[in-house]
Amino acid sequence: RAFWGWLNAVFNKVDYERIQAVGPDRAASEWLLRCGALVRYQGSPKWQQDYNGLPTGPLGKYKIEAINATDSCIMYRGFDYLDGLEHVTDIRLEKCMYIQDECLQKLSETNNLQKSLLQLKIISCGNVTDKGILALHKLTNLEYLYLSDLPGIREKETTFHTLQQALPKLELELDLD
Repeated sequence: RAFWGWLNAVFNKVDYERIQAVGPDRAASEWLLRCGALVRYQGSPKWQQDYNGLPTGPLGKYKIEAINATDSCIMYRGFDYLDGLEHVTDIRLEKCMYIQDECLQKLSETNNLQKSLLQLKIISCGNVTDKGILALHKLTNLEYLYLSDLPGIREKETTFHTLQQALPKLELELDLD
């Protein structure tokens, strides 16, 4: 178990030189696929899941539009890869054992995501608490937030009321017991 934690940490180490060399979307694609997530590019209906099948072409041709991190090992350490992404409208974090409040805070403080992100789904991420959900208030263009199976959320009423006040246009869908 310790070995896998170490390996996942290695997969999440940000290579800033790589970002410079291949651009933010390509570098983020490599990180996400290495960690078991999927990406979808602008103008494409299909999800990219094969690291070795990453499309090639001129620098900056493929822009990430959606991220599906279901069952992936993405963790806070790798979130700097998100900084340069300007076209991400949709993120799904499901069964991500390393996603915790700090990740959501980083996500919401990423300037480009504050502008582009419209939909966010957080499902079965056991380390997310009220603090992480409240941090999402900086995603001012977020239109839809789906939260399900998050046992770390204790103050449901207060948290959601506060978030709803901060983001009045937000459609909040909850499936929490």
